[in-house]
Amino acid sequence: MVYTSIDNEKIKNIKKLNKKKYRDQENLFLIEGDHLIIEAYKAGVLKTLIVLDGVDYKNYPNTIVVNEKVMKYISELDTPKKVMAICEKKNSNKLGNKVIVLDGVQDPGNLGTIIRSSVAFNFDTILISNDTVDPYNSKVIRASQGMNMRTNIIEGDLKEYLKDLNDYKIYGTSVVNGKNVKDIVNKDKLCVVMGNEGKGVSPEVQQLCNDFIYINMSSECESLNVAVAASIIMYELS
Repeated sequence: MVYTSIDNEKIKNIKKLNKKKYRDQENLFLIEGDHLIIEAYKAGVLKTLIVLDGVDYKNYPNTIVVNEKVMKYISELDTPKKVMAICEKKNSNKLGNKVIVLDGVQDPGNLGTIIRSSVAFNFDTILISNDTVDPYNSKVIRASQGMNMRTNIIEGDLKEYLKDLNDYKIYGTSVVNGKNVKDIVNKDKLCVVMGNEGKGVSPEVQQLCNDFIYINMSSECESLNVAVAASIIMYELS
């Protein structure tokens, strides 16, 4: 069967997954393109393929075939891929050994880069605030190159999470009273908090940090992009 109408109820429900509200309700998200689908398959989160009519996709058992009109309707890309997929979110509230904490990061490219770096530098958990951009936003997924499917992502109230982490060292970032990140010796059981692109870490979350770190750099540069800074810190603490 080939789906040819954008008014079909099943197609409408798939289209809804482009909105965070429905992703949260269904615990599902969409991906586009061969590379991301391979990552989803490796991560064990691939649920259903959506394939353009005429494209052979290895006879995957759960496949929906659609025409170009329907594929363009579902896709968020200007030029849709020939294959998309519905994936299941991984749900875990268990913090790992090294946690990157994101307080109000808004740019999808920044979040995607941080996710990708966290996998590269062995930070096994990403704890994100409720006002951080959705990690299953299509732009975040593309920027992360699918690494959001390879790591443990927890969303919630940072104040509630951090106040109970007595066995973790919680680092904020501060040039004024921080330690050079290169001087940190104990690199187990730690959380590193990165803040909003404009405002930084909120005062409430800063109060829950029990130490601060900074990146030593040239005085010619006032600050770093949050994704660059987070990546450098994770590399130094990996």
